[in-house]
Parts: sequence; C-alpha cells; structure tokens
Amino acid sequence: MSRVQLALNVSDIDAAVDFYTTMFGTEPAKRRPGYANFAIADPPLKLVLVEVAEARGTGVAGALNHLGVEVETREEVLAASRRLAGGGLDVLDQTATDCCYAVQDKVWSHDPDGAPWETYVVLADSP
Repeated sequence: MSRVQLALNVSDIDAAVDFYTTMFGTEPAKRRPGYANFAIADPPLKLVLVEVAEARGTGVAGALNHLGVEVETREEVLAASRRLAGGGLDVLDQTATDCCYAVQDKVWSHDPDGAPWETYVVLADSP
C-alpha cells in the first residue's frame, strides 16, 4: 500500500495527539516521548508528529497554506463536522462555498499549533 506521509512539528505532543485522534477517528500506531505516528487507513496517510517547543505560535510556516482531506460525499463532510465538534474542537462549517475554482461543502478546524485543516467535497467546478 502506498500513502502520503506528513510530518508536522508540534509544540505539545499530548494536545496534538488528542486533536489528530479526533480529526481522523483513530489512535496513534506508535507513541514515544515527544513523538507519535498515525497509520490512517481513510484517507491513506502516515501522519508523524514531532514535538518541538519552538512550534508554538508559528502556525503554518513556509509554503504550507493549509491541510485537507477530500471526501466523496456531503454526508462525509457532515460526519466529520459532528466528530470534530463532538470531540470538543471548534469547527467552521461552509456549504456551497466557492473556493479553489470549485463549489465545495467543507468543515474547518485548527490543530493546537494553528494549522488549518479542511474536510471537503467538491460539488462542481467554478470559474
């Protein structure tokens, strides 16, 4: 199986593990002091978290704009919104929003270091 790996610097490993456990609905596959990784089946992703104290307050650095999970249906977006809100996270739901040259339904949340995550479905192309 092939999958993308995403390695993130986080300022608080415990807060980050809590966030990503809720975000993806799965526990870490490996947990060590200052380190965790998730082997996520859906979407296929290897997520690696490395605790770096200087990460606090830096938000999304460099060329990274935001992170996202594309799903196939509106129902999956709604389910993600319920899971995130049910886990105590702040969410922003958007329906039929025009973004990235597409009409999308999406839900946004932020990890403990401010990195924005969207779960979205593309409904139609947009000029």
